[in-house]
Amino acid sequence: MSDGSEGAGRGGLRVTFAGLTTRGRSFLAAGVAAAVCAYLLGQADLLRVGLLLAALPLVCVLVLHRTRHHVAAHRTLAPARVPVGAEARVRLSVENLSRLPTSVLMLQDRVPYVLGPRPRFVLDRVEAGGHREVSYRVRSDLRGRFPLGPLELRWADPFGMCELACAFGASDTLTAVPRTEPLPPVRMAGETAGFGDGRRRSAALAGEDDVIPRGYRHGDDLRRVHWRSTARHGELMVRREEQPRRTRCTVLLDTREAAHRGTGPESAFEWAVAAAASTATHLLERGLPVRLLTDTGTSVPGPEGTAAGPGGTDPGEAAGLLLDVLAVVEPSGQPDLSAAYEALHGEGLLIGFFGELDEAAIEAAARMRQRSAAAVAFVLDGDAWAQHSWQARSGARPGRLDDRLRMLREVGWTALPVTPGASLPTLWRAADGAGGIPSEGPWAGAAATPYAPADPDGAAAGAGSGT
Repeated sequence: MSDGSEGAGRGGLRVTFAGLTTRGRSFLAAGVAAAVCAYLLGQADLLRVGLLLAALPLVCVLVLHRTRHHVAAHRTLAPARVPVGAEARVRLSVENLSRLPTSVLMLQDRVPYVLGPRPRFVLDRVEAGGHREVSYRVRSDLRGRFPLGPLELRWADPFGMCELACAFGASDTLTAVPRTEPLPPVRMAGETAGFGDGRRRSAALAGEDDVIPRGYRHGDDLRRVHWRSTARHGELMVRREEQPRRTRCTVLLDTREAAHRGTGPESAFEWAVAAAASTATHLLERGLPVRLLTDTGTSVPGPEGTAAGPGGTDPGEAAGLLLDVLAVVEPSGQPDLSAAYEALHGEGLLIGFFGELDEAAIEAAARMRQRSAAAVAFVLDGDAWAQHSWQARSGARPGRLDDRLRMLREVGWTALPVTPGASLPTLWRAADGAGGIPSEGPWAGAAATPYAPADPDGAAAGAGSGT
């Protein structure tokens, strides 16, 4: 992405005089003092020295004033969206638009501290009509949006008497999105149930009256001709076929500040954000409509979700939209999950990433389960994450997470614990093996099987079904 360029250096001669350096001001003051002393003492030689000292910075100011209006700069950032920890390259280009060569230039770009030190470059004289190009790399270990710019250009005379600075107003934004992990390809229920019975079905038979036919188009199957409508309209009419109905997938992210302990890149909250990003990206790659929902009730991109594939948004664009939102999501002050429950309306597959759950949150989750056909919950073990980040509470109860998982499973969720260092692909396989991501049959009335460790023979232990 390239920003616009601007001509450098606006202002009058007074602004140029303000650019006198300490050396230039010292020379000017020394020259004036020498001239005054020469006049009082009647020393002609001293007067000539004083005039030379005073004239040198003034000449430098006039020379810089003539060349300051004819410099332009450009910035190019590629790519503008990078995963956390990845690098982006920034290219800076300076062009001399005047008919005179420039002096030595110092180029400086303003970047946030999190992206690293502020880059500075010294450029040799740029010939008339010439240009120079330099580049540097930026990376962030934290997600977010970071401004780059404005670009500052400084140039001085060869004697260092005067230095001028120009700031270009154009700037760019680097977006550091959560790093995503590839998830194992499991057979999603949306690939069958989301399209009716997995087949394209005709809306009606040839003689039915409740069909809305359309005119015949070249290439239409003649077996779809609706003869009754053809006789009525006097032209060939064919039956419309029912469009595939795609069941929506919702990724629920619990951002309540009270539900997550610890801060920093290795905290539980950051794991949940990255996991939500990986899940949404994976579902979009499978061609399923996906939306991101938070505990505040915020839905991105909207109630209907973002569809990828034929008839929908490009998977890259859809994933970019969701990743941009997750790049700036912050912990909320919501006390419960009621707002998220109100935003749910007939979900297909609901995948939730929860922090610590109290009884009120469990009740809200139970109501959410009633509005979805299949639901999977990844519950972060707050006490384990707190110990991992050296913020353990003295009153931690070891069995609290087990109780919460049991309560979620009793109301129909497939609930899995998440501890520090947990691998999302491994948890994803476990959820699929526990029946949380059904592979056959319609989602309406899909079974929700409590998760249990696999037995030595490879079968899931304690597998059951619920309605």
